[in-house]
Amino acid sequence: MEAALVSVAMGALKPVLRKLATLLGDEYKRLKGVRGEIESLSRKLAALEAFLLKMSEEEDPDVQDKVWMNEVRELSYDMEDSIDDFIHSVDGEDTKTDGFLEKMKNSLEKLRKMQAHYQIGNEIGDLKKEIVAVAERNGRYKTREAFSKTKNATIDPRALGIFAHASKLVGVDEPKAEIIKLLTEGVSTQEQLKLVSIVGSGGMGKTTLANQVYQDLKGKFNCRAFLSVSRNPDMKNIMRTILSEVSGKSYADNKARSLQQLIRKITKFLVDKRYFVVIDDIWDMDTWNIIKLAFPITSSDSIIITTTRINDVAKSCRATSLNGHIYGIRPLDMVHSRLLFHTRLFNSEENCPLYLEEISEQILAKCVGIPLAIIDIASLLDNTQMIVHQWEKVKDSIGRALQRNHNVEGMMKILSLSYFDLPAELKSCLLYFSIFPEDSIIEKKALIKRWIAESLIHAEEGYTPYELGERCFNELINRSLIQPGEMDKYGRVKSCRLHDTIFDFIISKSTEENFVTLVDVPSLTVGTQSKVRRLFLQGSKENKLIVPSSLVLSHVRSLDVFGSSVEIPCMDKFRHLRVLNFRGCYQLENHHLENVGRLFQLRYLSLRDARYISQLPEKIMHLKCLEVLDLRGTDVCELPTFIVNIKSLVQLLMDDIDVKLPCGISKMQGLEKLKHVSVHSQTFNLLEELGRLKCLKNLVISCDDTSADNYHESNTSIVVASVRKLENLLSLGVTCVSELLEESLCPMPLGLQKLVTRFSMVLRVPKWVGSLVNLQHIGLQLKEADKEDFCILGGLPALRILSLEISSKRKDTLVITGEVGFPSLRVFHYLPWYGVINLKFAAGAMPKLDSLHMRFRSDEIKSPGTGGTFDLGIKNLPSLHTMECVLSYTGECIHLLDLAKSAMLKEANEHPNHPTVSFNDRCSAYV
Repeated sequence: MEAALVSVAMGALKPVLRKLATLLGDEYKRLKGVRGEIESLSRKLAALEAFLLKMSEEEDPDVQDKVWMNEVRELSYDMEDSIDDFIHSVDGEDTKTDGFLEKMKNSLEKLRKMQAHYQIGNEIGDLKKEIVAVAERNGRYKTREAFSKTKNATIDPRALGIFAHASKLVGVDEPKAEIIKLLTEGVSTQEQLKLVSIVGSGGMGKTTLANQVYQDLKGKFNCRAFLSVSRNPDMKNIMRTILSEVSGKSYADNKARSLQQLIRKITKFLVDKRYFVVIDDIWDMDTWNIIKLAFPITSSDSIIITTTRINDVAKSCRATSLNGHIYGIRPLDMVHSRLLFHTRLFNSEENCPLYLEEISEQILAKCVGIPLAIIDIASLLDNTQMIVHQWEKVKDSIGRALQRNHNVEGMMKILSLSYFDLPAELKSCLLYFSIFPEDSIIEKKALIKRWIAESLIHAEEGYTPYELGERCFNELINRSLIQPGEMDKYGRVKSCRLHDTIFDFIISKSTEENFVTLVDVPSLTVGTQSKVRRLFLQGSKENKLIVPSSLVLSHVRSLDVFGSSVEIPCMDKFRHLRVLNFRGCYQLENHHLENVGRLFQLRYLSLRDARYISQLPEKIMHLKCLEVLDLRGTDVCELPTFIVNIKSLVQLLMDDIDVKLPCGISKMQGLEKLKHVSVHSQTFNLLEELGRLKCLKNLVISCDDTSADNYHESNTSIVVASVRKLENLLSLGVTCVSELLEESLCPMPLGLQKLVTRFSMVLRVPKWVGSLVNLQHIGLQLKEADKEDFCILGGLPALRILSLEISSKRKDTLVITGEVGFPSLRVFHYLPWYGVINLKFAAGAMPKLDSLHMRFRSDEIKSPGTGGTFDLGIKNLPSLHTMECVLSYTGECIHLLDLAKSAMLKEANEHPNHPTVSFNDRCSAYV
């Protein structure tokens, strides 16, 4: 069956159709009286679904269409809640007792179910009537629309940048010079055109920059063209435009030619000519793959510039030519931002009144160098009194503005282009960012778990829901809609953030669609919808926030509480919650969770960093849908026995301290992620039960205190035996349990993809590691490492990430050759504790290594000026692009830091790829 996704466009319509189909199944045959009504309702909703999907793809639907779409969307949520209530009441577990009490309870249960059947019949009838009424209203709207539907064409704000006079542009000179240098300098050894793809988010000035380069260079070319590509391009029309511009003849009216004929004609015309073409705003690789066919690539003096918002498109463009480059457009610095802002408002930077200088700087900081944002905000202020108080209001509205002022419509238009280009599921994932506080750093893992809990993404064949979530996350970064934040030491994105202007757009869109309701957010009032779907509570330090009584909370699906001054609302009001986030709520106490067991749809519960939570309520066992429970940072030291009854739990997250787990955990057969299990805090039976969690994929175990009274060496052997049984284990983390890594662990689950240890020193690489043919990521702490150890690791065919900490002081050089292996390695961290340089790369070593991280002592690096030569052999790493060097030094050797860096940079500069090098200086006591 097709996945039942909740989406911003259609609300819960897909889940409703799926659940109605369930009610028509064999399990609910007893619903004889209402099956016909259910079938009729399903047919009507299926027709509505098709129409809504089509309407959701329109960038600017008619006002009445939007009203009607909103009605259907809101109704779909109510319908799903009604069906959920019914199924919950019918499928409640019977209580098994003997004798008279059992008969009485069974009779009462039958009566309750009969009442539930009657209720669902009435509700379905009412819902059907409401659907018919909504459809009739829409029909009347359409009748009037036939007489009045005319739309005024609006100018694409991007086009205005093309005609701006160079004297009015700010901050263009430097990037223009850089692009011209890429296009004109250097002599190619092969006859190929030169290409630069300019990439960046909407409003950054890509079109303006490309046009300025075009204006400077076009005089040197007889064949030239500048054209923009739409999101849904007419490829034949684009080819006619190219042919007309490069040839100087009009082909606009020649509609008889096929696309293939036009491409051949352009290619034939340009084959022996120099040409300069700008293809602006390319949205997908398929479009570029057609356009590029028209241009001969063997002309060494020809130039192509492309612009795009999407990184993958830029990479595809660059790959067209050996002389291809990607130019990431940068925001304006504060000097140029100030010049643009003041020139727009005061005609000159010097004319800014002194009393407005401070607030101007604060506003510019909000715009973070995006030219269009600066221009639009300046345009808004141009119609505002020059009073600090008034400008303060504008400043506070940036990032949380909801009022659609006509002066900022240009920015909204540009962002709308990116938004409406998204697939339906990505639109919902993007709008979900509105539930986070402004300027917050958003963790990727937690975000994806929440997407899953709210059915915004789903599993597809061959992919888990989390893997699909990662694809959605990466695509939003790829489209420049979210910005990568913190990276882990292996170069992978761990978090993200949003630019204020994009956040502003998301908030506006989310509120317009009643996707999120925000309470007590600065400069933002609660939306007009009283029925809340997702509730965001952010308390200020000055006043205690209480949820407004006007809000209908019984249909809330997601509740987020931020800030210590929010009064925790009673859980009785939130019957249909899917997501409950109390992360960082210091005011949350045990009694606030007493009624959490009534949230029968709850799938995600985060109590992370709610430090006054010390125990879980017994009623939590009633959360039959709960999939994620995050207890990290709480004061919970023992999980109750009844938690094993939550058989739906997929992820159980705890700190790596003494948290005692209950026996019976093997009942939780849905558990896929369990961290951390403190070995010395558990009973023998519990440690043995770990091996029966057949679905477990991610396990982190620790033993911080082997001297504890309740610790026995046999604990470790039991854990080893349990780990061996986990056939589906993909990731194993080990902290302070060196014994677990000895040869006794063999055989490990052969499907293991990740093995990371912390504070678990072993003598050498265990031989059983060589059997892990699926291992992609390994991190070890070793006392020694020689060629045999590297051969074990190098023989792992899938290994992509390797991190080694070595405690030895040995100085004899170990040479890594092509014979060692490492066919797939991309990231290598080599971290000797004492900073000894005892590693060198020979020809053929690590052929795909992209990123190298090493730790050295500064006095170990010999430069030509100090009587020796420094040679790591990085020239033998053909794919190397980035290096990070941790340089440790003692007080006596601090003067050698600069020499060490010079030696490292010299070797990097001699590499064909000229890898970027970063340094991290650390004072160390090691000698």
